[in-house]
Amino acid sequence: MPTATFPQQNYPEDVAVLHHADKTILLVGTAHISRQSTDLVQQVIEQERPDAVCIELDEKRYAALSRRNSWENLDLKQIIKTRQLATLLVNLILATYQKKLGGQIGIMPGTELLAAAQTAQQLNIPIALCDRDVRITLRRAWRSTSFWKKGYLLATLIASLFDRTELDEEKLTQMRSKDVLSELINELGAALPQTKSVLIDERDIFMAEKIKQTPGSRLVAVVGAGHMEGIKQVLDTNNRHRLDEISALGPANNLGKIVGWTIPALILLALLAIGLRQGLHEMTANALYWLLANGIPTSLGAMLALAHPLTIVSAFAASPITSLSPLIGAGYVCAFIQVMAKPPVVREFETVSGDIATLKGWWHNKLLRIFLVFLFTTLGSALGTWIGGYRILNALTQ
Repeated sequence: MPTATFPQQNYPEDVAVLHHADKTILLVGTAHISRQSTDLVQQVIEQERPDAVCIELDEKRYAALSRRNSWENLDLKQIIKTRQLATLLVNLILATYQKKLGGQIGIMPGTELLAAAQTAQQLNIPIALCDRDVRITLRRAWRSTSFWKKGYLLATLIASLFDRTELDEEKLTQMRSKDVLSELINELGAALPQTKSVLIDERDIFMAEKIKQTPGSRLVAVVGAGHMEGIKQVLDTNNRHRLDEISALGPANNLGKIVGWTIPALILLALLAIGLRQGLHEMTANALYWLLANGIPTSLGAMLALAHPLTIVSAFAASPITSLSPLIGAGYVCAFIQVMAKPPVVREFETVSGDIATLKGWWHNKLLRIFLVFLFTTLGSALGTWIGGYRILNALTQ
C-alpha cells in the first residue's frame, strides 16, 4: 500500500495524500449527496491548483450531470434493439434512489463531481474522467450474478424506491466513515461476491490505473468514499494489463445459452416425434396448445401493464415464436411495439424520478409503463413456456 499522509492545509480525513513514482495524488473521498463533500472538493482544488483533476465519472455520466435535459438523447428504440432495457431500469432505479436521498438535504447526487469539473474549468486545470463506462459496469455486474441472485438484487433495488429513510448530514458523516463503509462493502461482498467485485474492486483497479496515467506530477482525484481504501491498496500494483479485461462486457452465462437453446430444441423435437408416433392431428393439437399456453399469459401480462391494444395483440402473436428462440424475448418485442404505439412525452421523462417511487406512477408514466410491459410480458412468456413445454413433453410419453 502506498504511503498515506495528510496535507498541511488541515484537511479532514476525507483527504489523503498518496505518493506513486513521481506523482503526488490528493485523494478526496466524497459522499455523492453531501453538501459538505461539495465544499471540500472546491476547497482542495482551489488551494492546491493541481496539474490535473481526476474525477470518478465516465463520459456518459459526465454528460448526464452536465446537461439537465440528457433524456433528449435517449433513444428507447435503440436501447430495446440492443437488449439493454433491464440495464436502463437498474440505472434509473439507482439514480432515483440517490436523487431522493439527496433531495432530503437539498443537494442532488453527483453535485460534488460536477463541482470538481466546474472548479477545474474555471481555473483552467485539465480534467480526466477516470471511471469505467457505467454501461459496461452494470452489464458486467448483471452477467456475473446468478439467476437467483438477480431476483434478490432486483427485489432489493425496487424496495429501495419505497424506502422512507430520512437522511441528514450527520448520518452522511457516519456513512463516510471508514468503519461504516467497510462494513457495508463487506456485507455486499458476503451476499453478492461477484457483484461486489464488479462494482467495487474492478473499478478501484480501473480508476487507480487511469489516475496513474493522467499527466502531471501533482493531481487531485475525487472519488466516492467507498473507493478510497481500494484505490490505496492497488495504486502501487501494476494492473495496466488488466484494463482490457475489465473493460470488456465479459463472457455471457454459458449455462444460460445452453438452456436457452435446449428448451426450444426439445419442444420442436417433441412435436416432430408426436407427429411421427401419434399422427398429424395430435401434433397439430399440441402445437395449438403451445400457441395458446404462450400467447394467453403473455397478452395478459401486457393487459396488466395497461399496454396499447396493438402491444397486447403483438404479445399474443410473438410469444409462441420468441419462446422458441433465445435470441430475442417477448418482453423486448412488446416493449418495442409499446414505444412505437405510445411513446413517452417530454413531461414524463422529467417526472420519472418521482413517478418511479409510487405504484400509481408506474402505470401513469408512459416511460415506466414500457418497463412494466417488458417485465410482465417476459414473466408471462416464461410461464407459458413451462406450461406448454410440460404438456408437450408429457404427451410424448403417452
